[in-house]
Amino acid sequence: MKILVVEDDERISDAIVEYLSDAHYAVEAAYDGQAAWDLLEVFAYDMILLDVMMPRMDGITLCKKLRQKGMSIPILMLTAKDTLTDKIGGLDAGADDYLIKPFELEEMSARIRALLRRGATTTTPILTWGELSLDPSTCEVFYGTKILPLSPKEYKLLEFFLRNGRRVFSRAQILEHLWSFEQVPEEATVKAHIRGLRQKLESSGAPSDIIETVYGLGYRLKERPEAQPS
Repeated sequence: MKILVVEDDERISDAIVEYLSDAHYAVEAAYDGQAAWDLLEVFAYDMILLDVMMPRMDGITLCKKLRQKGMSIPILMLTAKDTLTDKIGGLDAGADDYLIKPFELEEMSARIRALLRRGATTTTPILTWGELSLDPSTCEVFYGTKILPLSPKEYKLLEFFLRNGRRVFSRAQILEHLWSFEQVPEEATVKAHIRGLRQKLESSGAPSDIIETVYGLGYRLKERPEAQPS
């Protein structure tokens, strides 16, 4: 899951980005509404955390522009204003929920999970492949009853492929989806993380080739065991 944090207070932004990164989300930050708009016209995100009072373009204006453009991405509004008029204004602009500053990061995380579940009602809450299961609500991965101790990037890789079926992704596409645009490493990093993920899958008893290489193109999720002919 990729989240854009739009907050002009760098101290608050840094705390949110660090917390969400530790929770296995891919996170990017913008410090004003116009910078966020520029990013949203180029990159795809699963959710936006949006401050109201910002330079260049305020959060209400940005929210309205996104909805007018037809973007249904979940938006969690962050505001220091707690009057009923302010809350109604944010919701009427198209926000899905709001948090009043100051707030606890744990509450923010719970609201994010709720909004992401609401936006994914057509998907299975727990992602599975044979005996492998990934629970996005707890960020835990099991093979049978054995938990897999994955690193944050290994978890994000596995979730990414489980959510995208048999679609093939190049290394460049994987970098775009799972790394911040400010921290994009070399494409060889993708290969290294996939190798590490495969090794942990194998050590847990799972097939190491769940993510298979499509030579010359990239990687994809292997056909599910129940879908293979007997």
